[in-house]
Amino acid sequence: MDITFPFAEVLQDVPVIGAIYSNLLSGHNILVYLAFVMVPVTYWVIYKTRFGLRLRAVGENPHAVDTAGISVAFIRYRALIVCGILCGLAGAYLSTAHNAGFLKDMSAGKGYMALAALIFGKWRPVPVLLACLLFGFLDAVAVRMQGVEIPGIGQVPVQAIEVLPYVLTVLLLAGFIGKAIESQGNWSTLCERAGLICRL
Repeated sequence: MDITFPFAEVLQDVPVIGAIYSNLLSGHNILVYLAFVMVPVTYWVIYKTRFGLRLRAVGENPHAVDTAGISVAFIRYRALIVCGILCGLAGAYLSTAHNAGFLKDMSAGKGYMALAALIFGKWRPVPVLLACLLFGFLDAVAVRMQGVEIPGIGQVPVQAIEVLPYVLTVLLLAGFIGKAIESQGNWSTLCERAGLICRL
């Protein structure tokens, strides 16, 4: 089900603003808008609720959480259930909106790119959203550039364009994986120093 914003057709001919409002922001599947809404909801759950605090503590230092008398397995099972629901929504988008049909290998490695975006965004909702938008932009460029003549280069092979998002994924992971692991270590140190277990 696609959602069209009010006055999208009227503003379509307006330079710049009309194209952004009518083509970029409007006319997407309802699951796209749900995904954007889930970003602030995820931030609130992870950073502002007791469940989110316990979930982060379980990921960083499960022994400390177990010492506090909280079931680590129960927290992880609940996180796994939420993950399954969100992955199901992603699969529903692929089969109903993106491809409009269920096909074999229709994800085409998008799950690995999502994992790369998660690592690149250092497990924080807003940076992960920006990383996903970057990968999506590269994927769209790959589709649009097929068969296009570039001055001085000529027609770029389709395979070279299609591999662009995956090459960027490898480069980003190679450049940022160490920093992401380092930031996790700092988080563990801060948790121990602040006595995070007392707030659980």
